[in-house]
Amino acid sequence: MQTELSRKLGVEYAVFGFTPFPAVAAAISRAGGFGVLGAVRYTAPDDLKRDLDWIEAHVDGKPYGLDVVMPAKKVEGVTEADVEAMIPEGHRQFVKDTLAKFGVPELAEGDPSGWRITGWMEQVARTQLDVAFDYPIRLLANALGSPPADVIDRAHDQDVLVAALAGSARHARKHADAGIDIVVAQGYEAGGHTGEIASMVLTPEVVDAVAPLPVLAAGGIGSGQQIAAAFALGAQGVWLGSLWLTTTEAELPSPRLIEKLLAAGSGDTVRSRALTGKPARQLRTEWTDAWDDPQGPGALPMPLQGLLVADAVSRIQKYEVEPLLGTPVGQIVGRMTSERSVQAVFDDLTRGFEQAVDRVNRIAGRSEEQ
Repeated sequence: MQTELSRKLGVEYAVFGFTPFPAVAAAISRAGGFGVLGAVRYTAPDDLKRDLDWIEAHVDGKPYGLDVVMPAKKVEGVTEADVEAMIPEGHRQFVKDTLAKFGVPELAEGDPSGWRITGWMEQVARTQLDVAFDYPIRLLANALGSPPADVIDRAHDQDVLVAALAGSARHARKHADAGIDIVVAQGYEAGGHTGEIASMVLTPEVVDAVAPLPVLAAGGIGSGQQIAAAFALGAQGVWLGSLWLTTTEAELPSPRLIEKLLAAGSGDTVRSRALTGKPARQLRTEWTDAWDDPQGPGALPMPLQGLLVADAVSRIQKYEVEPLLGTPVGQIVGRMTSERSVQAVFDDLTRGFEQAVDRVNRIAGRSEEQ
């Protein structure tokens, strides 16, 4: 399961694992893949430094990377208070009414209110990078397209490859023109922010659009057979995120949430703006239904929606309010039926990949005989 890209990065398997959990990222790299830590929840530089220190101590010298959420265009001088002031009172009341309908308690005095701002803000993302570039990361990925040109240059000066996610061939070409090194073709099936083109269509379109740049396939991939299919479509690796949520190394905040993920089928997700204001695939819940209801006020644009619902999401998670409890996850959730270690997931992926390759080879062999 090696490609030119995986050999360049010195990893055994061309499996790139995105995760918000340091223990999962380190375990992915130790298992022979490439762990990528999501930085969006780190608003304090010291917290990111602490977790990168931990990864360094537990990755056994294997390579790893960081994923940020940063706009290509600079947005300087905008504070969290400025953004908060843009939120309409009617939307705030809708949140209060929805939480009251389901009896969600208030947070106790002194309880942390949870994630309040995202790395899309220039000052937050750049403080993350200031920390990250002090570590031997091998890859910087950006979830909002190509990062600013000076960030790309800074990464290249430190021999760090830059990846950007794309939901269309048009977006992928823009990334290539911006000077990035790897395009992640993220299909409709993927968890989190995603476009409207399915992976089977998107991957070969992006491969053709940006050749010879390497492409990673993302969305709807959770087995070795699907990895083999991605390689057949021209990808040089796969980008997996949802699959790690139910691993034993993950740190999901709620046992009930884990139970919901394990019980969910591939049809139990929805692309909704409820969480961030941009379409993001997540578990379908009463919370997503409320925001997607035409009779409601509708979600605000990013980042207003994220700030609006931050405290509400923290309360729902803390008190495990089952009808509202959800998380970003892809359609591959239907394959996530038990808690397993990261290593066990890799064992399953490699077995499935070998079986798929053998099956294709047998078919190809029979065709040659005929």
